[in-house]
Amino acid sequence: MAEMGKGVTAGKIASNVQKKLTRAQEKVLQKLGKADETKDEQFEQCVQNFNKQLFEGSKLQKDLRTYLASVKAMHEASKKLTECLQEVYEPEWPGSSETNKIAENNDLLWTDFHQKLVDQALLTMDTYLGQFPDIKSRIAKRGRKLVDYDSARHHYESLQTAKKKDEAKIAKAEEELVKAQKVFEEMNIDLQEELPSLWNSRVGFYVNTFQSIAGLEENFHKEMSKLNQNLNDVLVDLEKEHGSSTYPVKAQPSDSTSAKANKTPSSPPDGTPVTSPETKTVNHEPEPSTLETPGGGIPKSPSQSSLPAVVVETFPATVNGTVEGGAPSERADMPPGFLFKVQAMHDYTATDNDELQLKTGDVVLVIPFDNPEEQDEGWLMGVKESDWLQHKEFDQCRGVFPENFTERVQ
Repeated sequence: MAEMGKGVTAGKIASNVQKKLTRAQEKVLQKLGKADETKDEQFEQCVQNFNKQLFEGSKLQKDLRTYLASVKAMHEASKKLTECLQEVYEPEWPGSSETNKIAENNDLLWTDFHQKLVDQALLTMDTYLGQFPDIKSRIAKRGRKLVDYDSARHHYESLQTAKKKDEAKIAKAEEELVKAQKVFEEMNIDLQEELPSLWNSRVGFYVNTFQSIAGLEENFHKEMSKLNQNLNDVLVDLEKEHGSSTYPVKAQPSDSTSAKANKTPSSPPDGTPVTSPETKTVNHEPEPSTLETPGGGIPKSPSQSSLPAVVVETFPATVNGTVEGGAPSERADMPPGFLFKVQAMHDYTATDNDELQLKTGDVVLVIPFDNPEEQDEGWLMGVKESDWLQHKEFDQCRGVFPENFTERVQ
């Protein structure tokens, strides 16, 4: 018989085609219920465990590669940051050589950490998953051999129950059945032993993998901490030598507070002129004055009004916790740091969580800001007297409010 290709003959091709047709016919008969199917629930459970184990391992491999990519990105970012420090660190400054050495060790530490993760985690992960493709292929082949066995069995049974028996065909069918059964059982026995063993091995693999990662991270951060401490010591020495030129870093107001500078509270509905204290910088005693605004007497917003800036000067000056003039800065029945009282002349609807909701007639106990730099012109900090007397909850009840909606009463 002529060859169709290397190692492949026309007879081999015809045999393979016939096998596929026989298997397809057997599966159709089984699905239609016209032929019984050999079931092995224990093996099917092993296959489910195998697929679950393969899925979890593949996901772990993917996440581990993502983690390694992040480590590499952090390495690059750290390297650029240390290079920037080297560029700005002038050679004549103390610790210049130490800074260069720290930068070099920093780069080596990141490189070593990444390489050890690859060797002890990723390569081990690749080896672990490398055994799955072969087993998966054998499971699929075992399934095909099972169909062949069922087909041979059904063919033999049909010849046995035929009205007119052909002993030659029965003998040949029996021979094919024995052969199909032997091939199937050999593969089935091997997989029955391997799959449970593979399933149980996942615990030790996960333990070793995550222990390796945790140990490498611990050592890395320990060594990195030493480098950071060395860098800090160098910078402390630099600060001591050039202490007079230290740049002061001021606290920046929060976003919600700084936004008050550009925010204008709604004007009072009745357009009634509002009185506001005018600051005296000599004796810190406010002198009341009434300002009539043009166009119906509607008060201007804190950001638009010509009122003097209310920052610190409107508060009584204190020395060692005592208000000038001998009055104590805090009273037993008042919130900490109490300054004076104001009364709401108009309703005010709060627009932020840190603002007070005011109704006409509400009395507010004014208190200083924790950080005076956070106070914006025309805004005061306080707690409504009714809330303070009822709850005594200082932190929860206090808030900011526009000064031009109130009038000082005490």
